[in-house]
Amino acid sequence: MTPLFAALGFLDPERILRTGGLALLAFIVFAESGLLVGFFLPGDSLLFIAGFLASEAGGHVLPPLPWVLLVTFVAAVVGDQVGFLFGRKVGPALFHRPDSRFFRQSNVEKAHAYFEKYGPKTIVLARFVPIVRTFAPVVAGVADMNYRTFVTYNVVGGLLWAVGVTTLGYFLGEIDVVKENIEIAIIVIVVVSVMPVVIEVWRHWRAARRAQASPVDSGPSD
Repeated sequence: MTPLFAALGFLDPERILRTGGLALLAFIVFAESGLLVGFFLPGDSLLFIAGFLASEAGGHVLPPLPWVLLVTFVAAVVGDQVGFLFGRKVGPALFHRPDSRFFRQSNVEKAHAYFEKYGPKTIVLARFVPIVRTFAPVVAGVADMNYRTFVTYNVVGGLLWAVGVTTLGYFLGEIDVVKENIEIAIIVIVVVSVMPVVIEVWRHWRAARRAQASPVDSGPSD
């Protein structure tokens, strides 16, 4: 275990996979996709490391790549399905739920904003945005999105995210420069994954500043 990963404690993706294997990998992917408390879990970095640990360069710590891909894909799709059904059951009450240690109303609002902006495509796009991917299927359920449409986008999103990021870790991990600098590779994955959130926050901040700077309409002059 590298120093950086050791500092992450129980969120260390390498430690998670070496300890729990495919079972823990499946649970975390499922939780981040379908449970409201899963937003803090290391989704993208975990998938990347899973692919790496399934390769020869990673010591074949995990079973062969096809098994890892199948497990992550199924866990991601089932997780979103659970989130969607939960949203349908809870409904608008979710938007009035008070903040707690593992729940922030702002997270739901971010997912809702993405859904309003991108529509059903949010289910695919949100897969690549931490926090938003946890709440997007729930918001889709609250919005009573057509179930067949949701399933279609859910499967596509699960395929692109779970299979894509894991496969990326498998093949990039075979490259010497990546293998020897796996910590840097993980940092890059994390930075890229949170970039959409940073951009969105910056846009909202800039829009708020512009609104404050705009002159107030004083109405028709006499």
